[in-house]
Amino acid sequence: MQSGWWVHDLYQSNPVLLASWIFWVLLSIMLHELAHGWAAIWQGDNTPRDLDRMNLNPMTHMGGASLIFFLLVGFAWGMMPVDPTRFRWGRRGEAAVAFAGPLMNIALALISLTALGIWLARGPVNTKVYENLQIFFYAGGWLNFFLAAFNLLPVPPLDGSKILAGLSRPARDIIESPPVMQYGFFALFALSMLGFLSPIERFCRQISIEYAQRISMIFGA
Repeated sequence: MQSGWWVHDLYQSNPVLLASWIFWVLLSIMLHELAHGWAAIWQGDNTPRDLDRMNLNPMTHMGGASLIFFLLVGFAWGMMPVDPTRFRWGRRGEAAVAFAGPLMNIALALISLTALGIWLARGPVNTKVYENLQIFFYAGGWLNFFLAAFNLLPVPPLDGSKILAGLSRPARDIIESPPVMQYGFFALFALSMLGFLSPIERFCRQISIEYAQRISMIFGA
């Protein structure tokens, strides 16, 4: 009998996937936020260092509310404070710092799926370890592709809106208008509830499988 709590249900059905999901969500969000911090420092803003945010503590990057939300529903968010007025590239610097987060997720996805492809080609087939690491690497791959795609949506407060605002003054005026800033979260919630994120998830899963298979073919030849 299912409890309805995702941790209990996933543990009952696939404890390896549960452990993989917890690991990848926490690591991916932390590295996403650290990428913003590294990019901001590169742009001349030491705010992440001054506020002691350049560490691997989940509480630092996600906060109590996000971690509780993760415990309840299985997903979370993070934040990296920066001061755009210090960026040497100005508005283009804002776009670069915003893009650093999704770029980190893409890098994590490629690393994880490359490892999956090599494991598929060279791992000890028909063993429990072989199956478990497939689950682990695949989860890291498609999740990070999804995080990159999701964060690139041009909806406040996501990175995509900051990138667009940094590259286009007219877009900036629209994105930073009070109504758009105020209702951005509601728009994201509506997109999720109406199923608009499902095609993105399916696409990320599909390209993850195809990429890993290509790597497997290369190393299995």
